[in-house]
Amino acid sequence: MNLSRRIWLTGASSGIGLELARLLLAEGHCLALSARSAGPLQAFARRYPGRVLALPGDLTDSEQVRAIGAAIEAQWGALDSAILNAGNCEYIDIEHFEAALLERVVQANLLSAGYCIEAALPLLRQGVRPHLVGVGSSVTWFALPRAGAYGASKAALRYLLESLRLDLASEGIDVTLVSPGFVDTPLTRRNDFPMPLRWPADRAARQIARHLERRPLHIDFPAPFIWALRLLSLLPARLQFALGRRMARSPLKEG
Repeated sequence: MNLSRRIWLTGASSGIGLELARLLLAEGHCLALSARSAGPLQAFARRYPGRVLALPGDLTDSEQVRAIGAAIEAQWGALDSAILNAGNCEYIDIEHFEAALLERVVQANLLSAGYCIEAALPLLRQGVRPHLVGVGSSVTWFALPRAGAYGASKAALRYLLESLRLDLASEGIDVTLVSPGFVDTPLTRRNDFPMPLRWPADRAARQIARHLERRPLHIDFPAPFIWALRLLSLLPARLQFALGRRMARSPLKEG
């Protein structure tokens, strides 16, 4: 068994985060769990007394994130890993484009990660073999219709983490970017389009957990889907446009 680590896991109330919390606790780690929904976090705390800090909150609120960081510091004094998994998705209705939608998605997927990194870094600097992990998305490899807000936020998160990886290397803080394909979660169940090679959340969590010890630069899955998107991204721009346009929905016509 791996040595117990002090891990802050966000987005831990459902989907990949919930399954990852189960796996990491089964491995013997201590977890600080954050999400908007307190119930699942408190259930973990009851099941694993002394090993779970249930720290619910709105991660898009910088003050709440600072309070969570302070609570972790008061209890543990340091972090060995921070796994930033929280996020959200909304699709653009091009007939009624709303900048407010873009703002919400960027706040949920990018700025909230920034708030968490701000809170986590001082604690990681006090930890053992510190590791920062962020969950992005495979959608950053190839532009998809209606996914402009989600894809833009995840592409920015990718750049942020890959840049931080360079800056933090001298401090011995490793940075891993996770880029999943489609995963069966409460969020993706709202999608109204086909999701090829969709994985169950527990399988996705196992894929992440089994690679964490090696601290790779990237954890991407499923491999066939990732490689298909990467190959598409290498096509000439006009051909990428033609393929993407075929996936776009035609505006409804009155009639």
